[in-house]
Amino acid sequence: MTAQASTLFQTLPRETVTFMTWTWGAIEAYFHDLETRELTAETLDGWMADWGVLGLHLDEAYWRFWVATTQDTLDAEAQTRFEQFLEAVYEPAQMAEQRLKDKLLESGLQPALFDEPLRNMRAESAIFAAANLPLLTEEHRLGNEYDRIRSLQTVQWEGEEVTLVQLLTVGMALERERREAAWRLGMARSLQDRAALNVLWAQLMTLRQQIAVNTGLPNYRDYRWIQLHRLDYSPADCETFHAAIEAVVVPAAERALERRRRRLGVEEVRPWDGEPELDGQPSLHPFQSAAELEARGGALLGMIDPALRDYFQLMQSEGLLDLENRKGKMPSSYCASYGIARRPFILMNVVGTNEDVMTLFHEFGHALHTFGFVNLPHHAQHRIGTEFHEVAATTLELLAAPLLADADHGFYTTAEAARARIAHLEGLLRFWPYMAVVDAFQHWAYTHPKDAPNADACDAVWAALWARFMHGEDWSGLDEAMKTGWQRKLHIFRSPFYFIDYGLAQLGAVQIWAKYRLDPQGALRQFQQALALGGTAALPELFAAAGAKLAFDADTLGAAVEVMEATIAELEAQA
Repeated sequence: MTAQASTLFQTLPRETVTFMTWTWGAIEAYFHDLETRELTAETLDGWMADWGVLGLHLDEAYWRFWVATTQDTLDAEAQTRFEQFLEAVYEPAQMAEQRLKDKLLESGLQPALFDEPLRNMRAESAIFAAANLPLLTEEHRLGNEYDRIRSLQTVQWEGEEVTLVQLLTVGMALERERREAAWRLGMARSLQDRAALNVLWAQLMTLRQQIAVNTGLPNYRDYRWIQLHRLDYSPADCETFHAAIEAVVVPAAERALERRRRRLGVEEVRPWDGEPELDGQPSLHPFQSAAELEARGGALLGMIDPALRDYFQLMQSEGLLDLENRKGKMPSSYCASYGIARRPFILMNVVGTNEDVMTLFHEFGHALHTFGFVNLPHHAQHRIGTEFHEVAATTLELLAAPLLADADHGFYTTAEAARARIAHLEGLLRFWPYMAVVDAFQHWAYTHPKDAPNADACDAVWAALWARFMHGEDWSGLDEAMKTGWQRKLHIFRSPFYFIDYGLAQLGAVQIWAKYRLDPQGALRQFQQALALGGTAALPELFAAAGAKLAFDADTLGAAVEVMEATIAELEAQA
């Protein structure tokens, strides 16, 4: 066998939408070919190329089936297709994938740009258990049930049925009584599903602990750490980061809330006071439709780099943006990556807010990352630590924000843009303490597998963490809403331990942004070169390549906070 691809693999379809119609019986032959083919230094390149194409087809099929379930959580057929794919194709494919990983590792061969994927494969082999494959499928199903429950949460507001995402726009009203009424109505609707979510949580906790046991590990945190390829930092580093946030950011977040209190002219900032803007001015309404958001957002991206506008317009022309909020749609946002098509896909729930504008830039940061690494030939090279995925997203927010007042394509006047940027930067400051609550809650939950299925215990731990990190906002009389906040965080149910990623990424992004302010072209070039590395470098190396440091300490965090607060002070004069 030469280094060229197997003739069998020439019969693979060009597009994954065709591959998605295949049964496991048809797909299995390709895995069998790779398993039985001689693997030597001479055949390595062809073998890797064939495996890469097959893996990319499977990954893209997974994402396309899943995306359909999020676009309409009420589509029973889409849900059935996804579950059938997981059970009939994805489970046996994961078993076959593991055999190929073992074959490569045992060969001792070193493919090009594969140091980091090999390190990850060794870690994956250490936790692989065939008994977990159906459990992982069940975990997907339970995650989709969480999406379904949350997507059906609607209320009657002024004679119209609205989703809770749409209700958020009322939270920007000038009239405080109106904001409070909307907040209480939405919270009451969320709490109606409290019992159902408690049951779902207990099921997930029991399932995840069994997954850990099946691999010989004492708890799910140990399993998940390896599954997420967190080979460059530890749970102890997360605790260090929590302490740094408590010392450095919690006071800064309090200062931000105090500024808001003064602007609103109230005695205490309440949960429904988070959105109104400066000095009683009307809240910001940057666009009227998703089409307008796309037009202006794409133009601003082009001002950063014309290539960004071209990528965005390509996504528009190929129907890779699903932005409008609607009943039954997963009430969140994400960017998926289609490896064979070499395209990203963005889902959002826009309702006309400034947060929507920043979320568009955030999700396009993920999309830009996909465009950067998508030409890497092997699916293992597309698997990047989520921490650096989020660096790409948060950095785009910070790079785009100064353009919001552009005379031709911006969303605001100069004063309005200053208000929007203040809200954005203060939101980032306030996010770090909230991130610490979410992350610390999960560390407790998965290291206390006997206690955590009990919802009352979860409520108590969440309340204690809230008291530790979330200062400056008055939740008196709202205990039931406050202590059940863990139920309203999608990542806790769907993506365990995927939240520290945002905090570490935000710290990296602020470092890149600080350099960009001094040297836009140089910093942007360095950032884009780092994105093109995909998963071929370790996490600290990716941060360094982008011009940042993967850090957990109070000094690095304090320097970032200083830059952010100095910028807020500059913007207040404009606002």
